[in-house]
Amino acid sequence: MPSKPNALYCGDNLAILRDRIADESVDLIYLDPPFNSKRDYNLIFRERGGKKAASQELVFGDTWEWNENADDACRMLIESGGMIAEVIRALRSFLGTSDMMAYIAMMAPRLVELRRVLKDTGSIYLHCDPTASHYLKIVMDAVFGGQNFKNEIVWKRTSSHSAAKRWGDIHDTILFYSKTDTLTWNEVLTPHSPEYTARYRSIDATGRAWADDNLTASGVRRGDSGAVWRGFDVTAKGLHWKINSKAVESIIGPHEARELSTTEKLDLLDSHGFLHWPTSRAGNGKSGFPRFKRYLSDGCKIQDIITDIPPINSQAQERLGYPTQKPEALLERIIKASSNPGDVILDPFCGCGTAVQVAQELNRRWIGIDVTHLSLAIIKQRLASSFGQNVFKSITVVGEPVTEEEAIALASSDKFGFQCWAVGRLGAPPIEHKRGADRGIDGRIYFHDDFGTPKQIIISVKAGEHIGPQFVRELRGVVDREKAEMGILVLVKESTSEMKREAAQLGMYKTLGGSFPRLQIFTIRDIFANRPLTIPGRINPYERKGPSSVRPELRPAPHQLRLLP
Repeated sequence: MPSKPNALYCGDNLAILRDRIADESVDLIYLDPPFNSKRDYNLIFRERGGKKAASQELVFGDTWEWNENADDACRMLIESGGMIAEVIRALRSFLGTSDMMAYIAMMAPRLVELRRVLKDTGSIYLHCDPTASHYLKIVMDAVFGGQNFKNEIVWKRTSSHSAAKRWGDIHDTILFYSKTDTLTWNEVLTPHSPEYTARYRSIDATGRAWADDNLTASGVRRGDSGAVWRGFDVTAKGLHWKINSKAVESIIGPHEARELSTTEKLDLLDSHGFLHWPTSRAGNGKSGFPRFKRYLSDGCKIQDIITDIPPINSQAQERLGYPTQKPEALLERIIKASSNPGDVILDPFCGCGTAVQVAQELNRRWIGIDVTHLSLAIIKQRLASSFGQNVFKSITVVGEPVTEEEAIALASSDKFGFQCWAVGRLGAPPIEHKRGADRGIDGRIYFHDDFGTPKQIIISVKAGEHIGPQFVRELRGVVDREKAEMGILVLVKESTSEMKREAAQLGMYKTLGGSFPRLQIFTIRDIFANRPLTIPGRINPYERKGPSSVRPELRPAPHQLRLLP
């Protein structure tokens, strides 16, 4: 089945890769798989339009503890033959039934599928920490071939900190492999350091900064590189001419450059202003040995140690509160280097969707897969906040409920997943990014009205079948406690007349833009009927610093607030 960029999938990425992503259809893969996260896989539903999704099973109930599923995965890999079978057999013998072997048993078949979907010109970047990177590199060698290993990239993910009886662990590892030696590669430049730039003190007539460099190297050569040129005998000094090939090629091109002799290249460089003629120290008016004028380039080529991209801190504008969120600048560097506009980017562990967000910004197509409804809710809200709701016209969403019956099934089997889905459909990020006590708050919507300061609406989701007026009273108490203006209660089934009376007692919130019920009740049926939110115009949930930070083109007017798809 061909892949459908842009596509967002909720479910087990192994099954989705096998059933939904076509051979050689992806240009670049970035994955940041969790380690020891103890996440369970959720139910899988139909894609939008009602087409039934392929049935999925719970592959790893507790992914990184050894169990029958991990044992079966190892056995199937060994039975598949080839280099991966040899590696898994060896690791199984060495690691036994450890949690690390369970992790490898989870990762290895996914890496096999990722190689299948990757184009011959494609690359893969596997983001991991030093705990597992050495094992994963062995598996990657088996799957992609050791000859296709390109870099082990080190990213400084945090500032220095203390560690007990060891060196401070402040970096992550990114393993960079290609599928073949015909990989897509673009030159990406980073700014020079101030120390490097300071070396370029001279300015030529064109305004470009330059520093002088050697035009010779040690050692005698008998060919043209050792010839006397314009009276300068390099052989007598035990040297030979050293030509900057890139400078020559920048003037006449690589093919023509290969046809020139060394002395002809020197003449060419001199005629185009690439040589510096220092005054002789003897003061006799003669020039000293010529030097090469090295011009300050636009930037430094990217290196395999990244120290100039800080992690997401508490003040970062892009911060979502997702525990493993990576900075957009890191993904931007990877995507620019190893793909072109229009290419397909795949992130099979997309989490909060940084790779998806950056791919969209850089005019790439993308496929994102994650196992939780929490991730899909965050990603959809992130895309809507950055690009507006029209972005969903070009996105296929698979794995979420598309009927009332499926939503009820999700509420019954996974209350937290239902909570994330429902809050996301209302266009708000889930307020809690982990299971646990939420103090009656499952999400918040922020808005500005005619009084200027940011206001909030509390969302409470009840996934159970048993309902009553106590839920309304509980939400009313939370609204009062949080000093919120309004509250929205989301229910699986229709509310009772008593609940409606309780909600009406909270009255109306009045602004110059209209009057709005302070407590509103939404049901699954309302969500699928696309009942609009009767609330003042919302603001971007990731921009809460006041009216000046709000993007007005992404802020719907009152009475026009649609639900997210």
